[in-house]
Amino acid sequence: MAFSKKPLAALAAMALAATLAACGGGDSDDKPGGGTAEAGGNAIFLNGPRNTEHWDPQRMYIGRDLNNSGRLFYRSLVAFPASNDATEGTTPVPDLATDTGTTEDGGKTWKFTIRDDVKWEDGKPITCEDFAYGASRNFATDVIIGGPANYLFTYLDIPSGDDGLPQYKGPYTGKGQELFDKAVSCDGQTITYKMKKAWPDFPQSAASLRYLDPYRKDLDKGDANNFTIISNGPYKLDGQWKEGTGGKFVRNENWDASTDSIRKAYPDTWEFREGDSDEAIYEQFLADSGDAQYAVTERRMPPSFYSRIKEAGDRYSRVESPYVDYVLPNFNSPVFKDANCREALKLATNKTAWIKAGGGEKAYTPAYSVVNPNVPGYKENPAFADVPDEGDVDAAKAALAKCSAPKPVKIKFTYSGGTPTSDNQAAALKESWDAAGFSTELDPLEDTYYSVIQKPDADFDVTWGGWGADWPSIGTVIPPLFDSRINLTGDSNGNDYGNYKGGPEVDKLIDDAYAESDLDKAADKWAAVDAKLGEDVAYIPLEITIFNFVHGGKITGYANNISVNGYADLAVIGVEK
Repeated sequence: MAFSKKPLAALAAMALAATLAACGGGDSDDKPGGGTAEAGGNAIFLNGPRNTEHWDPQRMYIGRDLNNSGRLFYRSLVAFPASNDATEGTTPVPDLATDTGTTEDGGKTWKFTIRDDVKWEDGKPITCEDFAYGASRNFATDVIIGGPANYLFTYLDIPSGDDGLPQYKGPYTGKGQELFDKAVSCDGQTITYKMKKAWPDFPQSAASLRYLDPYRKDLDKGDANNFTIISNGPYKLDGQWKEGTGGKFVRNENWDASTDSIRKAYPDTWEFREGDSDEAIYEQFLADSGDAQYAVTERRMPPSFYSRIKEAGDRYSRVESPYVDYVLPNFNSPVFKDANCREALKLATNKTAWIKAGGGEKAYTPAYSVVNPNVPGYKENPAFADVPDEGDVDAAKAALAKCSAPKPVKIKFTYSGGTPTSDNQAAALKESWDAAGFSTELDPLEDTYYSVIQKPDADFDVTWGGWGADWPSIGTVIPPLFDSRINLTGDSNGNDYGNYKGGPEVDKLIDDAYAESDLDKAADKWAAVDAKLGEDVAYIPLEITIFNFVHGGKITGYANNISVNGYADLAVIGVEK
């Protein structure tokens, strides 16, 4: 199954012991490979069959791309260091800012001062205004689609309009610009963010995601810049990015290593390649010949290769990820407007068959909520607690008999396809759903995925999603996925892929959770929202994903970013020359 999913970052040191268990710390199979990293040479990153959907920092929300861009060519106010120490690896350090931010009112106002010795790839200085402009782009919801703008909508001190969205509509129209300028302002190189309510973990959000990154107003072409990279990191794009093929990154001569404590930038170049199948990638890795010797990937080893793990030796790593896979009924579908139909789908879902088709216990563990169990505040969702992992076909048939849709109930399942594993998993769900009385059409998307299902009028009845907390808090899972007020617009459903709209009851539950200052009590309130989502069958949890990776034999200093997201940490990796 294609693994283009969301990131995990840090909230506070007290949560780390729990979160590291999810991220794979201390697994006996985890082994670094390749010895000490060296400078020079040419490295390769294999994206596999899943294309990059956005390089625009304000639109990026896929864990792989967030990880790689933040290690190679995008810098932000603060970042996470290259460390798997439980505390150090998840504590933000200054990046383009001189410190990790200051607040004197418990997080309602944050100030950062931008370094005066950092530059863009063309040599122009990075300014406070560049950061303000980058933040402003999030509010253009008809142009900048797909990113985590919901956090700014929730916290930044900008009033909402009748549509429930901020009255500021972004820099392209300028409507409400004065409201934004009061909330985000510059004084020389010092930028100030004013919140409507306390946001104590604002630095963690800036380190985890890219939506607060600076952006060049003079180079902004809106949607036309989706694959444009304006670098301020150690590498820059050589020529253009070619969707489906990739691109080559070369050294950025205007990056100064003395200003950057995080990125070692060992290789001379990084070549990104898209299009190879997972099977082709792993045949090359296990043979360890040709270009594959110099490559790393975010593609997980296909289950058919598990018997050959020993061939990889210390080039193999196993990391428990922060991600949960789930399926969602589309609330815009005529079928799933009916609660009985949604209940039938829930009862018919055979997560055991899905897991077996995806590689079994080496690849997954069952999930009973959209929240990873290692996120502080997790509680097993009662709506799924008593449903057998194999599903309950008889109960599903009884629920489906009450469904108002014509029988058999025809549904289209749109999923991230293109690999034998993902297709086998989809077929496993089809078999269990059809046994209950559905008639399921499988609709694999092989190139881009999220940009398709994020269209409110997308033609599907059920879809797949994958999510990891943006930092260890249940509050970075529930509202980004299911708060319709910050997701549903005329042009996008944001991360609410099933177009769920809970109405006043759910809105109040979310608001009450946000308003609770005690973290333990707030976690209980978020769990209550999750329980309501389960009652409405807003989603159906499947499993928690395990990463099984191999890298090339001439890669040096290989490390997985275990304390943050589990991916290969390109900040510290090198290649033999």
